[in-house]
Amino acid sequence: MASKNLTPADPDADFSTMEVARLLGMAVRSVQLMVDRGELSAWKTPGGHRRISRESVDGWLARRTGAKAAGAADKAMPALSTAASGKPRVLLIEDSVHYQNLLSLMVAQQFPQVELHTAPDGIVGLAMYGQLQPQVLIVDILLPGIDGATLITSLRSQPQFANSRLIVVTSLDHSQLAPYAFALSGVPVVHKPRLVAELPTLLQQALAETRQAAV
Repeated sequence: MASKNLTPADPDADFSTMEVARLLGMAVRSVQLMVDRGELSAWKTPGGHRRISRESVDGWLARRTGAKAAGAADKAMPALSTAASGKPRVLLIEDSVHYQNLLSLMVAQQFPQVELHTAPDGIVGLAMYGQLQPQVLIVDILLPGIDGATLITSLRSQPQFANSRLIVVTSLDHSQLAPYAFALSGVPVVHKPRLVAELPTLLQQALAETRQAAV
């Protein structure tokens, strides 16, 4: 299991969940899910407070800033050769291979004029966004690396983001989305069980808006 009921030899060599969230630029809920998935090692104090080992945080950061930074460059560079094709570009940032495949199939069948690119996490997604400048960005909320809400907030600070349309996809219910509300105001949200039914219409609207804005 990810969360361990072990007390470390040095009690000062760990972080609270809030401290890790600030350090990694994520929402607290995303850090909790990382512990549940075993990406971070944690233990609980006698009072029931979760503590996350510094070693596991350092290891996670090293893996992401090393391998993922290299992966971001490798994945983003091929996009440069296709960005000039003239086709509308859609960037999907989604870590689930199942939903990557589902969206790829849907776009191929219903939007053959669209060029779809996929990023497996927030770090790669940020790099690919800068390279592609897509007309439409489809983002999952729960992402490794940088959660979707933090990624959206980061992109909104960039002037070129004004030219893109955003759609959020998520498996979270309404109450679970509350911690991410700061990033979701005015953004269409599609719950994954309704993806096939609702996303095509939203994507069609987003593409139409970008065409009108370009006139």
